[in-house]
Amino acid sequence: MRILFVADGRSPIALNWIRHWVERGDEVFLASTFPCKIEMPLAGLRITPVAFSGAKSAPRPGAVKKGGLWGARTLGLRTVIRQFLGPLTIPRAAPALRRFVEETAPDLVHALRIPYEGMLAADALAPLRVPLLVSVWGNDFTLHAPATPLMRHYTSWALKVADALHADCQRDIRLASDWGFDAAKPTLVTPGNGGIRADVFYPPNPVQSAPLVINPRGFRAYVRNDTFFKAIPLVLAEKPEARFLCASMAGEPQAAKWIQELGIESAVELLPPLPHEQMAGVFRRASLVVSPSIHDGTPNSLLEAIACGCFPIAGDLESIREWITPESNGLLVDPADPSALAAAILRGLGDSDLRQRTAQVNAKIIAERAEYNANMRQAGQFYDRLVLDKAV
Repeated sequence: MRILFVADGRSPIALNWIRHWVERGDEVFLASTFPCKIEMPLAGLRITPVAFSGAKSAPRPGAVKKGGLWGARTLGLRTVIRQFLGPLTIPRAAPALRRFVEETAPDLVHALRIPYEGMLAADALAPLRVPLLVSVWGNDFTLHAPATPLMRHYTSWALKVADALHADCQRDIRLASDWGFDAAKPTLVTPGNGGIRADVFYPPNPVQSAPLVINPRGFRAYVRNDTFFKAIPLVLAEKPEARFLCASMAGEPQAAKWIQELGIESAVELLPPLPHEQMAGVFRRASLVVSPSIHDGTPNSLLEAIACGCFPIAGDLESIREWITPESNGLLVDPADPSALAAAILRGLGDSDLRQRTAQVNAKIIAERAEYNANMRQAGQFYDRLVLDKAV
């Protein structure tokens, strides 16, 4: 099969998905919305900037620079600017993608995310008879779509043009119909990166009992890291031996400032971005994983952590409840409440029986719903169906 992906070629999530088709032997092309270097044998690569993604200062996903535009305090501002002005770049960017589609003649185009890849693909493919599959990631509908009139317009436009939809949670399949997607069209629900690779993310034996907590989310506009850091001294007051790891926060000035202001230097370690294999090892050292987000679909890092035996504590969101049932296999809290988060962390650290039971339940959930190879086989069947349906 000839497949053209429209994606951020720097994104580990997108690359994990794309790699499967390359390894399967398909002819894979990538239209990357960001400049990137791809270390896999693609049939073709074209850089197609949109929404200012060609700017030289744009960091790779998960990267944090000291100070400047990309500091934690300006992440939200950057998002707002792109939401207002980014859609204005789509009409100018679409012809370049359309030419790449015409040159490569793919059997299927798959846009991995609605803003701005799905929006761009919809504009480029609207006049062509090439099946378009659009993926929804985490906060596409809850954070980005309603942000501005143009974001609303292009979200609806992408969903009307799309022949099929892939989401990482059932909630977004439901929300898609509110944004113009025809419920009669095919849908697929799997984790956005395809799922968990069991040879990388697996639990230690026995499950860890060390008082170590990890926050794997880095600095994102929709993650309440302020709540997380404010909860730490509350935990230390009851459990002074507790320690906290913060992924992709090394060199982040705001994190360093919170640590100093709260007097928690000895209990917190800020980690740089780590490759999957190293991150899995970090997860296996930890007893708890904390994900204090206010917008989310299915966070891949949360699934990876629970696959490694971590007890999960997350923001109480509809999408997260598709994976975590409070008191059964984790705890859900108000992500804006440091006291509630601290109480949940203390409970998780203090109840080894709860952690053991949770690890058993979550191991079964990962095996049944999140295993990479099984999910990608299902995705392959979905791709085949789309191509056949469009050909009729």
